[in-house]
Amino acid sequence: MTKIAKNKVLLYYNPFSGNGMFKNSLDHMIEKCQYRGYQVTAIRANRGKQIKKALESIDTEEYNRIIVCGGDGTINTCVNSMLKNNIHLPLGIVPVGTANDYAYYFEIPSDLEKAMDIAVGDKTTKADVGTVNEKFFINVAAMGAMVDVSQKTDPYVKTALGPLAYYLRAATELNQVHPIKVRLTTPDEVMDEEIYFITVCNGESAGGFRKLSPKSKINDGKLDVIAFRKMPLLEFGPLLMEVIAGRHPENKNVLYFQTPSLIIESDEDIPTDIDGEHGAKLPLNFGVLRGRLDIFVDKETWKYD
Repeated sequence: MTKIAKNKVLLYYNPFSGNGMFKNSLDHMIEKCQYRGYQVTAIRANRGKQIKKALESIDTEEYNRIIVCGGDGTINTCVNSMLKNNIHLPLGIVPVGTANDYAYYFEIPSDLEKAMDIAVGDKTTKADVGTVNEKFFINVAAMGAMVDVSQKTDPYVKTALGPLAYYLRAATELNQVHPIKVRLTTPDEVMDEEIYFITVCNGESAGGFRKLSPKSKINDGKLDVIAFRKMPLLEFGPLLMEVIAGRHPENKNVLYFQTPSLIIESDEDIPTDIDGEHGAKLPLNFGVLRGRLDIFVDKETWKYD
C-alpha cells in the first residue's frame, strides 16, 4: 500500500479580522506554505459554517497542520470544530485580530511574515482547552458587568486604537455596574459571593488587558478564576489600574483561585462571554482538557516546555 504524504495545510482565515487588510496578504501566505512543500486548502470564515463542514470530512492522513488567521473568536471557532470532530492536527496561529490575546500568550508576533514563519515551522508546545457546558474555549470565559466590553466597542475604534479602545469603553461602563449574587462550586468548596464580574482564564490576557491573569499557565490542567467582589465604586478605578499592571490577585476586593473544574450559578440573568463572543446562560459547568492542543511556537525564543 502506498503511503499518503501528509503534505497538505488547511488555512482558515477571517477576512474581516482586525483592520480587514489580511486578505491582501493571503496570496503571500499561500506562497510561503507552497515554498515549504505544502499544498494549501483555504477556507474563508463564514460564521463557522465552512470550517465545520471541512473538518467533518477532512482526511487527517493527508494533512500536516491547520493554520488559522484571525483573532481569538476565529481561533475559538476553529478549535471547537477540531475538537467536535476529534481532529488532532497541530495548530499554527497568525494573529490578525484586535487584541490577539491567545497568540500573545505564545509570544506569536503580529508581524505577518514572522507569524507565518512560526506557523509553517516545526516547534510545538502543548496547550489546555477549557470546556464550558457543551462548548470549548481557548482563552477566557467571563460573566457579569462589563464582560461584553469587546462586543460593545466600535470596530472602527478598535482598529484605530487597538487594546486602548477596551480600556476606554470599560471606563464608560463603571457607573452602570451592580453586584450580583453567585455560587461558585469547586471540587473542594462552595463559595457564595456578591461580585461585579468573574473571569475564568486559561490564558493570561483578555480584551487587551495583558495581565488579567498573571499567574496562568496554559498547560497546567487548571483554570484561573478571578472574581471582582462587591466594593465601593470609588475603589473600582484604582483596582482597574492594578488589573492593567497585573497586581490585582492580592487585592482585598478580588477572589482568586485555581481549579480543574467549576460550576457558576446565579438567580440573575447574567451576560456571559466566551473568547470575545456571546456565551451561554448560567449555570455554567467548567472543566479542562489538559494538553489537548499542539500550538506552533518560535523554536528560537519559546522556553516554557
